[in-house]
Amino acid sequence: MDRRPRDARLRQVGTSRAGLPLRLLSVGHGSRQVLVVAGPHANEPVGGATVLRLAERVLADPRLCDGADVTWNLLLCLDPDGSRRNEGWLSGPYTLGHHFRHFFRPGFMEQPEWLPDGAEGATLPETRTLLALQDELRPFLQCSLHGVDVGGGFVELTRDLPGLAPRLAHIATRLDIPLELGPYDTLYWPTLGPAVYRIPPPRRGDLAAAITEAAVESTWFHPHPYGTVTAVVEAPMWGVTAVQDASVPADAEETLRGVSRTLRRDTALLEELLARIRPYLGTAGDVDRLLAPVDDYVLVCPGLADSWDPDTGPGTDVDGGARPLPPLTTARLTALRISARRIALRTAGLLHQLVTASGHDPSGATADLDRLVDAWCADYHDGHGARWIPVARQAEYQARVVLAAFDLARRPGPASGRGARQLGAPPVRTEVPFE
Repeated sequence: MDRRPRDARLRQVGTSRAGLPLRLLSVGHGSRQVLVVAGPHANEPVGGATVLRLAERVLADPRLCDGADVTWNLLLCLDPDGSRRNEGWLSGPYTLGHHFRHFFRPGFMEQPEWLPDGAEGATLPETRTLLALQDELRPFLQCSLHGVDVGGGFVELTRDLPGLAPRLAHIATRLDIPLELGPYDTLYWPTLGPAVYRIPPPRRGDLAAAITEAAVESTWFHPHPYGTVTAVVEAPMWGVTAVQDASVPADAEETLRGVSRTLRRDTALLEELLARIRPYLGTAGDVDRLLAPVDDYVLVCPGLADSWDPDTGPGTDVDGGARPLPPLTTARLTALRISARRIALRTAGLLHQLVTASGHDPSGATADLDRLVDAWCADYHDGHGARWIPVARQAEYQARVVLAAFDLARRPGPASGRGARQLGAPPVRTEVPFE
């Protein structure tokens, strides 16, 4: 920005609940707008590195900016308050145990992308800031930058971008990033291509459905009337090869029963620990913020276990109709196993922080929590072969996917809205030698 003050401008567009500035970096002077949102989930930090990489890339290539009549608007972090709570693991060491013992993600009602009461009922200042930006910019493309703690990469779209799936596969292969062919997040969503999924229109449902399926109004869909296509770009921190295995195992139903049994057992252990810990926690604000996501996870676990278990019948949709699971490939079963373990690990990590913050442990819960966290992280390592992906490679993967989505969204077509480019404009080269 100091080198190119005319082409890169930084301005404060809002303030977080704790008084931290929400800053927007705008690059270029085009009449058409791209909005990229980093840090919507506090525990998914890669987007902060990605937006800086995108800014450098856009400044270096006129075809991405003024040559395409485009301004790039990069929101540097949507939830800086929550992100600060993850600083305990951000500087390393990058081990699963260190990560989950210092993990923080706010409760569902404090996550700024969600609109459970609609845009008019939004109360979080971070949410209102993002809504105002969307209404001001009316972007033809919005990218929300997310991270997967354990698993693989994938993309979720509010509208199809034909051609994205092969580009995604090429980028992932070049950078050795596994792609999720059946992520838990998209369990009941339409598939647009390998590792590319369509986000269904928002619908009203109960809180458990909103937490587990994003079945709620969101800032992903708020700019939809402007012709915006939103791409949610997920980049993994620890990669697991099996999430891209499309084979069908012979014992799929028995594996699924095992996943459900394990989730029920782990939930019972965590509920017992929570009951031991809760009387000693007090009512300080920090305790409330750590307890909110714990209560969310404990709320949804029994329903998840039942919906996955072949012996308890299929899940139901918000209208009460039967909703059977999609075909049980190795990739999908792996994703479900990882997700069940993720919920338990996150809960255990937050409980560990609650005990630590209280300053005393009369119930002796710390040792039990340490044992659970160590055992469950070992399962990720030994049972799934989870491997750390360097931050630079995570950010490069995410940046290339954003640029691929940009190249497709700016082309003329029903999904491009105000961003249709002129016929004959050359495609953007989205790959550079990896640094």
